[in-house]
Amino acid sequence: MSLVSHARQLVLVRIGSWTPIPAWQNRGLTLRVAVVHYDTDDSQAFGDVVRALAKGIERQGHDVTVVDAKTEGGRSLTPFQYICIGVAAPSVLAKSVPPELGGFLRSAGQVSGKRSYAFVGKKGWRKGRVLASLMKTMEAEGMYLKRSDVLSQAAEAEAIGTRLHVEPHAG
Repeated sequence: MSLVSHARQLVLVRIGSWTPIPAWQNRGLTLRVAVVHYDTDDSQAFGDVVRALAKGIERQGHDVTVVDAKTEGGRSLTPFQYICIGVAAPSVLAKSVPPELGGFLRSAGQVSGKRSYAFVGKKGWRKGRVLASLMKTMEAEGMYLKRSDVLSQAAEAEAIGTRLHVEPHAG
């Protein structure tokens, strides 16, 4: 990186800290964020978690669209700069995501290289295995995972949504 381009990135600094503000925040850019979820049971608790996460991200000033991967099969994720994908475990003993979610991502347009966030609901005994399976599915499509969580309550999801570092991909 040249000295000139490095100097352009450090144009503004937050008051009271030496942390540089990214260039995309300097321009007041509103990013398009997709919160994609897949729930085989259509449980109310997981739906509340998804809506709370979307609400938290909206508080940052971004344009958020909630996409149900189970019912919106042909939906394109190409116009979104940041993608959050969540899944509720299909059963208590499940250790992988439903294969339909992988099919949805393969048919969702250009998702390779996009920054993303993975989350699972707190249902089941093997939440860690389900989360690892979701992350493997997302990485197989070329998505760049920034963070992953097991979310248990709507309040926790909203708090994470307000603190989630949403940034566009570099390309």
